[in-house]
Amino acid sequence: MSYLSTKRCQLYYEDSAESDHSAIEKPVVLFVNGWAISSRYWKPVVDILSAHYRCITYDQSGTGKTIIKGYGPSYTIQGFTDEAAELIEHLGLHTSRKLHIVGHSMGGMVATELSMRYSKALVSATIIACGIFEETAFNALGLFFLGGLIDFSMNFRSIFQLEPMKNIFIKRAASKEISKEYQDILIEDFTQSDKEATNAVGRFSIDREVLRRYTRHVLLISSPMLCCVGMADHTIPPEGTITLYETRLIKSAAPTRLAKLMDIGHLPMLEESALFAAELKKHFEFAEQFHKKSPQ
Repeated sequence: MSYLSTKRCQLYYEDSAESDHSAIEKPVVLFVNGWAISSRYWKPVVDILSAHYRCITYDQSGTGKTIIKGYGPSYTIQGFTDEAAELIEHLGLHTSRKLHIVGHSMGGMVATELSMRYSKALVSATIIACGIFEETAFNALGLFFLGGLIDFSMNFRSIFQLEPMKNIFIKRAASKEISKEYQDILIEDFTQSDKEATNAVGRFSIDREVLRRYTRHVLLISSPMLCCVGMADHTIPPEGTITLYETRLIKSAAPTRLAKLMDIGHLPMLEESALFAAELKKHFEFAEQFHKKSPQ
């Protein structure tokens, strides 16, 4: 558990190599969080993967233990990418090809930019529940209503600390039962995240120009990609991640794989931790073999 002083914040991060010095030699997995949540929700998966990988999690500006007071960071994809980039370079993860980047929900956009920026260090990218959608009137209407939901959620978010709203919040995020510990973590993170940051992230996550840039860039990642989606996701429709997979198959020369997790919602790392970790490990091993056979 450490802090990195950056231009944006005092960035809180956890690196499994701090408690297991042998992890320095292992392949590295950097986990990038979704909207209005700290890095704590990765812990069940980190506990499984850390036997084989050096696992790094961090709290983005406006969430968790990261300190933004006195800094005034910009809340954009570029800003969050720069923040993670400082951590990558501080830990020296950009100097050799052993980096796996895993992005969940909004974090998939940040993971995409990091994957582009550190293509020579990247072994694989994983995008979870962050797909691409055709620009139809129906999807535009969906984004409009989602924007309204974000406004409502932020203006009245304290109500989610109380039943029955707490249960409604959890049921929308997770389709399978998760422990009370992590239910409490999700609610605490959402209701205590910085309001300006959370509003900004919610807004740019549905901005058309941001989504167009994401669509272009996610197709350009030159390392193997795993598209992972819970087929019972009530937060972000799973069809977008399936479309991402299908479009990459057509337009990218790099391998693209799909993990469809049946009966699982927006939080596979909590709903089925062992299954999700197994999918990640399988993808990492595939990507490592790919680069051994096709050195660049």
